[in-house]
Amino acid sequence: VTAMAQAVQLNSNLEQNQNCPIKVERNRKRRQFSVRLNSCHDQAVLLYEYIWKRIVDLQYTEVSDTYRGRGIARHLAKMALEFVVEEDLKAHLTCWYVQKYMKENPLPKYLERLRKP
Repeated sequence: VTAMAQAVQLNSNLEQNQNCPIKVERNRKRRQFSVRLNSCHDQAVLLYEYIWKRIVDLQYTEVSDTYRGRGIARHLAKMALEFVVEEDLKAHLTCWYVQKYMKENPLPKYLERLRKP
């Protein structure tokens, strides 16, 4: 089992008066990374799809209005890109937020994983 297949704990302050850990999980069956919010009733997700054997499309990130602006999508984007690196995949970035994250974090280990058109 790879490290990416395991749940990763990231600390963040989700509620104003309560320090809640952000737990990013990868669900292979649903092809998504997710963060449970609001006592596990809601979740933020980053969806992906394999478009070729070793090419993954990071398609869509969704965080409910209530939780936007708290860095949750940033954690999802980072974990998705780390997954691409660890699994030795190429990435196609359909998701505008992951594209933005890449521009703000142009790490060579991510840039070399981008699928060339």
